[in-house]
Amino acid sequence: MGFSWFSSSYQRPFGFHSFFFLLLVVDLAFSEDPYVFLDWDVSYITASPLGVKQQVIGVNGQFPGPILNITTNWNVVVNVHNNLNEPFLVTWDGLQQRKNSWEDGVLGTNCPIPSGWNWTYEFQVKDQIGSFFYFPSINFQRASGGYGGITINNRDVIPVPFGAPDGDITIFIGDWYTKDYKELRKILDEGNELGVPDGVLFNGLGPFRYNESVVPDGIVYATINVEPGKTYRLRVHNVGISTSLNFRIQNHNMLLVETEGSYTVQQNYTSMDIHVGQSYSFLVTMDQNASSDYYIVASARFVNETFRDQVTGVAILHYSNSQGPASGPLPDGPNKDDAYFSMNQARSIRWNVSAGAARPNPQGSFRYGQITVTDVYVLLNVPAEPINGQLRTTLNGISYLDPATPLKLAQQFSVPGVYKLDFPYRNMNRPAKLDTSIINGTYKGFMEIIFQNNASTVQSYHLDGYAFFVVGMDFGIWTENSRGTYNKWDGVARCTTQVFPGAWTAILVSLDNVGIWNLRAENLDSWYLGQEVYVSVVNPEITNKTELPLPDNAIFCGSLSTLQKQQSNKFKYSEASVLSSSSVIVLGLLIMWLSFVSP
Repeated sequence: MGFSWFSSSYQRPFGFHSFFFLLLVVDLAFSEDPYVFLDWDVSYITASPLGVKQQVIGVNGQFPGPILNITTNWNVVVNVHNNLNEPFLVTWDGLQQRKNSWEDGVLGTNCPIPSGWNWTYEFQVKDQIGSFFYFPSINFQRASGGYGGITINNRDVIPVPFGAPDGDITIFIGDWYTKDYKELRKILDEGNELGVPDGVLFNGLGPFRYNESVVPDGIVYATINVEPGKTYRLRVHNVGISTSLNFRIQNHNMLLVETEGSYTVQQNYTSMDIHVGQSYSFLVTMDQNASSDYYIVASARFVNETFRDQVTGVAILHYSNSQGPASGPLPDGPNKDDAYFSMNQARSIRWNVSAGAARPNPQGSFRYGQITVTDVYVLLNVPAEPINGQLRTTLNGISYLDPATPLKLAQQFSVPGVYKLDFPYRNMNRPAKLDTSIINGTYKGFMEIIFQNNASTVQSYHLDGYAFFVVGMDFGIWTENSRGTYNKWDGVARCTTQVFPGAWTAILVSLDNVGIWNLRAENLDSWYLGQEVYVSVVNPEITNKTELPLPDNAIFCGSLSTLQKQQSNKFKYSEASVLSSSSVIVLGLLIMWLSFVSP
C-alpha cells in the first residue's frame, strides 16, 4: 500500500532520507492553491439609508455585505444560510466559474435555496484578477441589498502595472427606493413603472447634507478617511437598479487602471459614467491642501432636471488633517443629457495590452481581431410591451420564461421539453412571445453579439462565464458596414457593457468555457420582466477536463424534485477562517512525524 512505511510496525529509524522525503511532500503540498472558507447568514435587517426605516437584506448582519478578498486561483467555499422568508440565490458577477456553471447562482443553473436551508458554493477564481461584486439573482432581491464586493488580487509572481497603493477602498453606489423589493416587484407585476428612485446610496448610506433644502437632517452618510500625500485604489461598483451614475471626487483626478478584470490604458478622468452592474478601479492621490473635506458625488445621468437633486448621492472624503467640513456647491458633472460625452468616454477605455495579468489567454497571444467569427447574433431591445396581458421585456421578440427545472439540470439528466435551442439570430417579424429559447453556442467558436437598443433608456448587458471584448458602439442602427469602425486591437475585455438609447454596442467572445451561461440585462427591472437568454456551450467530446461534474450537494427542483436528499449542514466555518488543503496535508504529516520521533 502507498505510504505503508508510515505504519507503526515499521522499525527503521526515521533518518535523514525519510525526513528529506517528508520535506518534499510538504513542499509539494504547499504548492496547491489555497482555500478560503466562509459562513454567510442572509437575513432581513433594519436600516434607514434615506431617513425612512425599512427592511433590507444583510449578509452576516452587514449592509452592504462583507468583501470577499481573495487571490488568483484560490478556491472559495461559501456556506450560505437563507434566513429570508422566500427562496434565495447569490450570483458572483464577473467570476468566470471556469468549467463550473453549476456554481453560477442563477435560475438557469441552480435551484434556489429554500427558506431556512443552507447551500454551499465551491469554486475557484481561476486565472482572474480585478474588481467584481456578488448579489441576489432572483425575486428582485438586489433592490433591497444582499450585495458585497469581490476583490481578486494578483499572485506575487505576476507584476501589477502600477505602484502598490497605500490603501484599497471599495465603494458601492446605486439608486435606491424606500419601498422594499417585494413592493417594487408588485409594481412591476401590475404593469407599472417604478418611477424615479428616492435617492442614491454610498456604501448603503444616504447623502451628506450638502444642501439643507434638498437633504433632510439626520441622514447618516459615508465618510472615506484618507491620509494626505498617499495614493489609494478605489474600486467603485454600480449596484443599483436601473440608473446610470456619474462618479466624481471634488478637486481630485481619478487614474483609471482596471475594469472588471482587465487592466486598462492608464488615463486620468475628472468624472466617470458608471452604468448599472459596472465596476472600475481608480488610483487617487490625496494631493490637496485639505483646507476642508471634499465631496464624493454619484449623480444620475439622463434624468428629468426636476429630479436631479433627488437622485444624487454624496459622500465625504476626509483627510486626517482636514480643517473643516465640506461646503459650497457640488462639483459639476457632465451635462445630464449629453449621451455623446458618455459614449466618447466609453470608447476611450482601452485594454492595456502590455500588462501581464492572470487570464485564460496569456497577454499578447490573443489577437482577437484576427479570429474568424463563427456566429453572429443581433439582439434587439425595444420598450416593454404586453404579452398575454402582462407587461414584459424582450430580446429579439422573446421574453424569457424560467422553467421549473433549471436548464443545466435538465441538460444533465436529459429531461425533455424544458428548453429549446432555437433562439433567433435576429429579431423575427412576428408578435412577441414568452418562451424558454436559448442560444446554441459553438464550443471554441468565436461569437459576435450586437446589442441594438431601440428603447429610450440606457441598458447594461452582462454575460456570465466570460470576459468579452467591447469592440464598437455608435448611435443609429447597426449594419454590416458598422464593422469597419470596430476596434480590433485593444478593445477592453470585461463582463458588462452599456448600450445607449437609439444606439448599438458590439462585443466579441470566445466560447471556450463549457456550461450554460446567463446573458442578461443588468437593469433589474428589464431583467425581472424577461430580458435575458442563456448560451449553451457543450463540448461534443465527453470528458471531465472541460467541465466539472454535478456537485454532490446539488439542490433538485421541478421535474427532478424526487432526487432531493434531506437538507443537512455540511459546513460551519468562521468568516475569518482562511485554510488550505495544503495546511491539512502538512498538519497530518507533522502528526505522523511526531509519532516517529516520540519515545
